[in-house]
Amino acid sequence: MKWVVGSDHAGLELKLALVAKLRELGDDVVDVGTHDTASVDYPVFGTEVGKRVAADASLRGLVVCGSGIGISIAANKVHGVRCALSHDTYTATMARQHNDANVISFGARVIGGVAEDALLAFRATEYLAGRHAKRVAMLDQL
Repeated sequence: MKWVVGSDHAGLELKLALVAKLRELGDDVVDVGTHDTASVDYPVFGTEVGKRVAADASLRGLVVCGSGIGISIAANKVHGVRCALSHDTYTATMARQHNDANVISFGARVIGGVAEDALLAFRATEYLAGRHAKRVAMLDQL
């Protein structure tokens, strides 16, 4: 699987741990930053991940900030992105099954040790389409 990932300074440590796990699983990961703990603006990284995912349907995205909220909003501003802020394996799974989410967001100050399991659930789950396809198409028209 191919990923593009980004975080602000608050999400850096969690992002690096999750990138290591994805690479351990053999996934191809491009990290667009940030790469250190200096204060940065999360919209820059959420938007960059969003643009890359929107341009390449084979990519999945991962974004992390302190709460997961701001960076997910930034990613969702990019047409073609369906970024889901997830707090556990259930929300990560539903994001894929029902919403065909192509980017997952985590709050490093919120999710704790559940992040890896939630990411793996997102990674392993396929979109169900069926009755959900109409709703996803509606989202795509916004």
